[in-house]
Amino acid sequence: MALKNVIGIDHAVVVVKDLDKAAENWKRLGFTVSPRGTHSAKMGSGNYTIMLEPDYIELMGVLVETEHNAPTRAFLAARGEGIERVAFTAVDSAAGAEEIRARGYEPVGPLDFERPVTMPDGAVSAARFRIFQWPIAEAPGGLRIFACQHKTRETVWIPGLMTHANGARRLKQVLVASPEPARDAAHLARLIDREVRPEPDGALAVPSGADRADFVFLGKDQFRRRYPETALAGLPERGGAGLVVVTSSLAAAEKAVGSAGTPGGGGICVAPAAANGALLAFVAA
Repeated sequence: MALKNVIGIDHAVVVVKDLDKAAENWKRLGFTVSPRGTHSAKMGSGNYTIMLEPDYIELMGVLVETEHNAPTRAFLAARGEGIERVAFTAVDSAAGAEEIRARGYEPVGPLDFERPVTMPDGAVSAARFRIFQWPIAEAPGGLRIFACQHKTRETVWIPGLMTHANGARRLKQVLVASPEPARDAAHLARLIDREVRPEPDGALAVPSGADRADFVFLGKDQFRRRYPETALAGLPERGGAGLVVVTSSLAAAEKAVGSAGTPGGGGICVAPAAANGALLAFVAA
């Protein structure tokens, strides 16, 4: 039975070493980037968000070393920049945590936190969240997963931040590199009570729920076949590797990314080296 309080991918977290430089980099790729946010002292991190229609991309960096961000610092030390974790939308984080507990997974949290937000009229408000995590050891394909309940959606999905020069509208797939795609896809499917579905090229997809993006597990050879003209240096052996983004206009995406773009995957691609460790693939709606 599918989880009742977890309804699909909410956002993907790209961990970066220099938060401000990363934001400028993604702006050069045609994304509208939010003002910088600062999380609570306990979390010790900051972020920029790239808001899409039902979901978003988060650029996150460590500002102050804390116990809470130790796993993120370990990720940066071991791998460098890239997709560290993916959040699901939680209808109710407390109830969602109990749902996974009933399935034998001890949740981390729920944890409440907030960050200040400057609204379009100049007023300062707050974005408030309640999150819970699956156990850190339960990271399918090396990708950490958690769920996020938005208490103040109006301070996150701000209309002025949702229009992008590259036409980006929503996430279609989160790509996960794996030397054992079948094993790692089955692991995720167990964690979220979903089914594994084969892709035409032999990759394995796990729908995240509702009308949200799928997870797709691929071996290195499958990445090379999908993206033969894209430099794949920097992709992990195992872990979050790429984002497939639906655009309203491939021409707009190609123009926005400029010389960083190459054809592939049925659209326009940006190599991991040009997007802070994350392969980006823009495809038509």
